[in-house]
Amino acid sequence: MGMSNLTGLSEFILLGLSSRSEDQRPLFALFLIIYLVTLMGNLLIILAIHSDPRLQNPMYFFLSILSFADICYTTVIVPKMLVNLSEKKTISYAECLAQMYFFLVFGNIDSYLLAAMAIDHCVAICNPFHYVTVMNRRCYVLLLAFPITFSYLHSLLHVLLVNRLTFCTSNVIHHFFCDVNPVLKLSCSSTFVNEIVAMTEGLASVMAPFVCIIISYLRILIAVLKIPSAAGKHKAFSTCSSHLTVVILFYGSISYVYLQPLSSYTVKDRIATINYTVLTSVLNPFIYSLRNKDMKRGLQKLINKIKSQMGRFSTKTNKICGP
Repeated sequence: MGMSNLTGLSEFILLGLSSRSEDQRPLFALFLIIYLVTLMGNLLIILAIHSDPRLQNPMYFFLSILSFADICYTTVIVPKMLVNLSEKKTISYAECLAQMYFFLVFGNIDSYLLAAMAIDHCVAICNPFHYVTVMNRRCYVLLLAFPITFSYLHSLLHVLLVNRLTFCTSNVIHHFFCDVNPVLKLSCSSTFVNEIVAMTEGLASVMAPFVCIIISYLRILIAVLKIPSAAGKHKAFSTCSSHLTVVILFYGSISYVYLQPLSSYTVKDRIATINYTVLTSVLNPFIYSLRNKDMKRGLQKLINKIKSQMGRFSTKTNKICGP
């Protein structure tokens, strides 16, 4: 569909992952299941952490916030994707900018939370006797407040720069949501400023937490190599393995998509985007719970508590409804 000016039409068309009608139902079922598992898995992580006193420390505090951010992250994208798979593939201009804004917000929060968790692991392994004094409440509140504040400002900048553009050739976005690059490709006005900001401020916002993670893990590696026993080394590495797996999944796909010129943005990037927008969020609960004994214990305790309450509710219902 063409348009003379974006002010004449108030919507975009999201092409999605596939334009073939026979793919729509399988894709709808797949992403609906993934979304429900994401919600359930991350919600269980949050409830387990907040209900178990043994999990009341900075590492699990950051994990609970990461799970909440993952829920928000996928909710910004997947429900609209499901609607577009079952109905008309349109999104209003205002809704598109709003989706872009919150996608950038929660994506950046995820990135900085991974950096905060790396710092926490570094302090726990490199300086265990001073962990409680270093990672106090003031410290981890600051580690949370900065990424949230920065993410909102960073996202606002990019959305305002997109809002100043003119769109006059096509309103078909070759993506399943309003990501920055696919929207920029539709502009018939100059995107030079947007690209410069993306390659400077945008790249810095992604690289800053990544560099922080690299430095933290280098210090962890040096500290672990100094541990005399093999059992001690294994325990230290196992503490970091879950977090490191998530970092590789998240930053690997982001680097593939964004560290390339705008003109080279293709359908392969849509597939890569699924990794950090959908798959990472659904895998996080499994990665952190399956490789962490404390989380396993906390989840088991929560599930037993839920079963117990459901049993009591069922007993009360039977007494009320019985003869």
